[in-house]
Amino acid sequence: MKTIINTSKAPAPIGPYNQAVLVGNTLYTSGQIALNPETMELVLDSIEIETKQVMENMKAVLEAANMTFENVIKSSIFIADMNDFAKINTVYGAYFDEATAPARETVQVACLPKNVNVEISMIAIK
Repeated sequence: MKTIINTSKAPAPIGPYNQAVLVGNTLYTSGQIALNPETMELVLDSIEIETKQVMENMKAVLEAANMTFENVIKSSIFIADMNDFAKINTVYGAYFDEATAPARETVQVACLPKNVNVEISMIAIK
């Protein structure tokens, strides 16, 4: 059985999906982009600020499922420009303990929703 996870502390879905789905002890999150959950406006001042907003949105989704970044076992990072990798990685890395960081892939893609520069999804377990 699946439990739908949604919180007003992260952006509302902009399509036919939910912020996350909990199946047993495993949480599958939808990708988060840099939408401010209060205004639903994009936060694109810099790649670092954009990535921080994405991670804060993800933090809110994890918290809605009574989890933290320590519960994350897999991350997928989609970026528009691989030249931004180092800056994105620095912000992303601040949310994890390097010794227990999750598995991850980072992929450059042709285009992301709303033409953002980064989107991140995660899988977490309790």
